[in-house]
Amino acid sequence: MTQTNAQLQARKTSVIARGQGNVYPVYVDHAKNAELWDVEGKRFIDFGTGIAVCNTGHSHPKVVAAVKAQVDKFSHTCVMVNPYEVAVELAEKLIQLAPGDSEKKAIFVSTGAEAVENCVKIARAHTGRRGVIAFNGGFHGRTNLTMALTGKITPYKNLFGPFPGDIFHAPFPIEQHDISVKDSLTALANLFKVDIAPTDVAAIIVEPVQGEGGFYQAPPEFLQALRTLCDDNGIVLIADEIQTGFGRTGKMFSFEHSGVEADLMTMAKGIAGGFPISAVVGKSAIMDAPLPGGLGGTYGGSPVACAAALAVLEIIEEENLVERANNIGALFNERLSALQAKNPSLISDVRNQGAMIAIELMKDGDNENANTELTQAIIGKAAEYGLILLACGFYGNVIRFLPALTISDEIANEGLDIFEQLFASLV
Repeated sequence: MTQTNAQLQARKTSVIARGQGNVYPVYVDHAKNAELWDVEGKRFIDFGTGIAVCNTGHSHPKVVAAVKAQVDKFSHTCVMVNPYEVAVELAEKLIQLAPGDSEKKAIFVSTGAEAVENCVKIARAHTGRRGVIAFNGGFHGRTNLTMALTGKITPYKNLFGPFPGDIFHAPFPIEQHDISVKDSLTALANLFKVDIAPTDVAAIIVEPVQGEGGFYQAPPEFLQALRTLCDDNGIVLIADEIQTGFGRTGKMFSFEHSGVEADLMTMAKGIAGGFPISAVVGKSAIMDAPLPGGLGGTYGGSPVACAAALAVLEIIEEENLVERANNIGALFNERLSALQAKNPSLISDVRNQGAMIAIELMKDGDNENANTELTQAIIGKAAEYGLILLACGFYGNVIRFLPALTISDEIANEGLDIFEQLFASLV
C-alpha cells in the first residue's frame, strides 16, 4: 500500500541526516513535462524543475528512449578505463556550442561542484599560481573548496570551516542595492593592493547571473572589464554556467549576452535532463595543463548520462528552446510586473534573463528592508496551492521561477494564476 507524504517524511527524517533537508514534504510518484504528481495523487505545477535541471521537462520521451537504449548496451565501464563513443560525441558537441572561437577541449565529472573544483585545478596547473577570486553572493558548491568560493555563510558554510586559503571575495555589482560596476572593479583593485598581487592570482570565477545569490545579472560591461583585467594580468577567467546554461537565459549560455569568451566554463544542471553529469569546457592550451590522470573520477562521463545529454541537445535544437526561454521570460515578466504594480510596497523588483526569472520582496516600500518572512511564507504555503517554488537571495527575499523550457503557455498562466492567489492570501 502506498504511504502518505507524512509517513514517508517521518521515515526520511529517521534515516537521512537533517543537513540534507527538503523544501517540501511532497513525495513524487511521477512527473511529466512541467507537472508532477505526489504519492497521494495531488498534481503540482513545477516552477523549480529540480533547480534548473529539467530544462527539457520531466521525462521527455527522447531522453527516456536514449537512456533505455544505452542501459540495454551497458551502464558503466569508466571513461578513464574503457571509453565510449557517446562521451566523445558529447564533448565534440559541447565544444562547438561553447561561446567564442578559440580551440577548446572538455572533461566530464559528476556534479557542478566537481566541475568548479576542476576549473581551479586546471587554472592553477596552467598559471602556476595559487589565488582564486570569487564574488559576494556567489554560489559554487558544497565541497570544501567550493564552499570557500561561495560568498554566503548560512546555510552553506556555517559550521564547516576551516576552508582552503588563497580564496578572496569582491562585491558583485547589483544596481538595485547600490553596488555599481565601478564599485566592484575598485574593490578588485584594492584586493590587488591589500591581499594578493595579480601575478599570484590563478583565476577569477563569476556567475553571469547569480543563482543562489538572487538572480542578479552581471552587467555586460562588468564581464567585459573582467575579461580585460584577466588578459592584462594572465589570470584565467572562469564562467560558472551551472544554473544559467543550456538555453535557460535565452542564449545557449549566458556569457553570450555579453559577447565575452571565458577561458574555462562549468556546465551541469540542465545538461542531461536530470541525469548526473557535469563538464568543464575551455581553451585547449589551458585544459591540457594538468598531466594525464590528474583529472577525472569514477563516474565522470557516465555513458547513460552522456546519452541523455545528447538527447537534451537534440531537443533544445529541434524544439527551439533557446528562443522559447525568451518567450517564457516575457510571459512571466508581464504577469509578475502586473502583480508588482498592485503591490508596489512589497515587490521591489521583477527581473529575468530568458526563463531565469525572479521577484524580490521588501517591506513598506523600502528596497533595503528585505521581506524574508513573506518569502518564506510563500514557499511554505506553495505546496498547499499545488505549486513548486524556490527561494534564493543573499538576503533570503527572492522568489525564483525556473519553469521547464517545454512548458505550455496554458500551464504557465495557470501556475501564475495560482501564484497570484497564493500571494494575495498572505498580504
